[in-house]
Amino acid sequence: MIDVQHWLSALPPGVVYLIVVGVIGVESMGVPLPGEIVLVSSALLAATGVVEPEWVATAAAFGAIVGDSIGYAVGRRGGRPLLARLGRRFPKHLGPAQLARAEQSFARHGVWAVFFGRFVALLRILAGPLAGALHVPYRRFLVANAAGGLVWAFGTTYLLYSVGRAAEHWLKDISWAGLVVAVLAGLGSTWWLRRRAHRVASASGAEAAEVVSSGVASGGQSTAVASGVDPVRAGNEH
Repeated sequence: MIDVQHWLSALPPGVVYLIVVGVIGVESMGVPLPGEIVLVSSALLAATGVVEPEWVATAAAFGAIVGDSIGYAVGRRGGRPLLARLGRRFPKHLGPAQLARAEQSFARHGVWAVFFGRFVALLRILAGPLAGALHVPYRRFLVANAAGGLVWAFGTTYLLYSVGRAAEHWLKDISWAGLVVAVLAGLGSTWWLRRRAHRVASASGAEAAEVVSSGVASGGQSTAVASGVDPVRAGNEH
């Protein structure tokens, strides 16, 4: 996703909107494409000011609604044989197991599977063609399709846009906090080093004074011995 976002950031905003429409539209027709990744990347780009969030959301909603409608028409015309061919061509995404789970969702939730399917990777691809193949009434399908496309597109875009803006502001605050912490750490370490150096210097001075005192005492005793005077007797005489 980071590579997609980096690639999109190098394009003009108008081209980004067209890519959002195209990728999400083709995915909604029943072809496995990374529509959600493109939408997420574009929404995060909007948080940095490269594109406008309202246009990203509008492009995503338009692509989803139109793509699902085309997928519905194709599915209604081609029926289950078309779904079987898609399964053979894309076995990882549209194989028999995936198709069976999608049919179970339609059987359990009816047209609501179209609405909630927009938020599920598998149903997002199969909702249009499968609804057409199962002959779901188009008006009911269009209402659920439009509602799901609008909620998914605008909800995802503005949620990620808000999170991206908050993260950018938070990281900016963290950078200032890091600078303050670094300055305080530098001042603290400087103070500690100076205090440590002062203690070492004081200890060294005391040791030097003690050595000098010892040397003076030893020198006095040596002078007394050299002059033939007993230091003990000299002390007693005094």
